Amino acid sequence: MIERYLIHYFLAVMDQGNFSRAAQQCRVSQPTLSVGIAKLEGLVGHSLFHRTNRRVELTRFGVTFATHARRIEAEFAMAAQAMAADKRNRLIRIGVISSLPSTWLEAATREASLVEGERVEILEGRMRELVPRLERGRIDVIVGLLGNEVQARDILFEEGYALALPAFHPLAHRKMLEPEEVADAEMIVRRNCESLSDVSRFFTQRGVRPFFSARTTNDDRAISFVRAGLGITVMPRCFAQPGIVMPALSGFDQRRRVGIVIDPRAKGRIDSSQSFQRLTTTIRSTALAIS
Repeated sequence: MIERYLIHYFLAVMDQGNFSRAAQQCRVSQPTLSVGIAKLEGLVGHSLFHRTNRRVELTRFGVTFATHARRIEAEFAMAAQAMAADKRNRLIRIGVISSLPSTWLEAATREASLVEGERVEILEGRMRELVPRLERGRIDVIVGLLGNEVQARDILFEEGYALALPAFHPLAHRKMLEPEEVADAEMIVRRNCESLSDVSRFFTQRGVRPFFSARTTNDDRAISFVRAGLGITVMPRCFAQPGIVMPALSGFDQRRRVGIVIDPRAKGRIDSSQSFQRLTTTIRSTALAIS
């Protein structure tokens, strides 16, 4: 197999017409270059140069080989340029909490994907899954819940929770409901809800122990179940949408802040990333539109 450095040596000698100058161009010693040319000639089975005291010239086999060598080197150069260009397409790895509406993420990622020269990788999960990945450098930034244990780079929006009911529910016209009023209602458990334990404790302390008609880790599925009349559930207000009404739940004042947590090692790339700026701007403006 002919290695690329041998092609370099050959082309340098051909262009310089001199082993000494060719060695300087390749930044190797003249004996090293001479050994390389001898190795190349052994591999092709022919002498490639006429050597004289004044100048080195191509043999007829050298002329034939030169045509292929130029083409090979050009292909190598184009491959290197292509790889360099791909490397310049910066990758931004974003962790996103799973309790954001898919419609929001669809709009946000659509905006992010319009930026040329950047690639976006999305990893969905809960904060307890995303934070360790951020700490290990597996993702660059989190769009997720902000608590006392994490330092926020920026707060995108803050919201409360409400009961999600189908629009045809008998209590759908109410602005606020007492927990006892839904004691007999069938409920849907959102297993990925960050406030699941608080919701459960809230109802239990008030003697409300409903029948659970569904358990799901998918919030879009939970909304579909509510819209179909399978049950009701407690959800962040960002899930308000046609066919769903969201009256407040009296006494349940839990709120959440959604914002940005950045790996300090990736701060420069995140700050200069247009795709990430578009993504977060879209999420923030969507939240403001429904608040």
